[in-house]
Amino acid sequence: MFVHALPGAASFAACLRLFSSYPLAVSPCYCGGWHRSIVLRHHAFERSSDREGSGFYVLTQDPAEHFTLRRWNPAEGGCQEIRRGAPVSFVSHQVITEGMPVPRDGALLGWVSDRQVTALLSVYHGRQASQVSLPQVRVLAMVGSEPMRWPPFTASPLDDGRLWEYVERGEIVDLTPLVVRDAGGAFWVPSQNPGRAGQGHGCVVVSRSLQTEDFWVPAGTYMDHWMLREGVPSPPASHLLALPGTADLSRRLTAW
Repeated sequence: MFVHALPGAASFAACLRLFSSYPLAVSPCYCGGWHRSIVLRHHAFERSSDREGSGFYVLTQDPAEHFTLRRWNPAEGGCQEIRRGAPVSFVSHQVITEGMPVPRDGALLGWVSDRQVTALLSVYHGRQASQVSLPQVRVLAMVGSEPMRWPPFTASPLDDGRLWEYVERGEIVDLTPLVVRDAGGAFWVPSQNPGRAGQGHGCVVVSRSLQTEDFWVPAGTYMDHWMLREGVPSPPASHLLALPGTADLSRRLTAW
């Protein structure tokens, strides 16, 4: 089924808006040359009794003045080119105009409550050739903090359709500029389980308070909120910082 009323122009314009309106979702990618891409999630096209799919799509901006939309797992289907005058399928048009952008792979965001960051949001996209590993946003809460100060979407960030509203209101902030500016102030500690580490699991140790004019990140350890809910004790920061694979977040975020 195709959208008939200037579908190419309408979908093309929507693609342009996505890349200009959601800079936190834009990632560089390499497909025979450097491009930019955005991951979109559309609930209507997730796995159900009558259709197969993860609900995740990758929209790539090609320097040659067109866009390409494909499913997260290439095995789920082919690609759709979006050009100004070419017809666009109904599904592709819906994904582009209704899909929710996912923060870019490797992003580190913060949840701000009363000007204090009380939880970190670690973004991991996984492998695009696999439906087992899908894009995720994991909430790492500060050890010792009260759950009432955690984000309302803590259990499932990507299921909350208001994620970008929080960004607009300043309740979710990009921590990359602050962490990169204050090198040596925050460290990524990967899970010591190789399987979980390979899926982007880990914790963050903020060794000293980091501050901007608008918010501050207190020193402490930020762990997966599920571990805190289950009462898993947090090792001392000094022990975590000595574990294999620990890296200065400023270098990690710059290289991502």
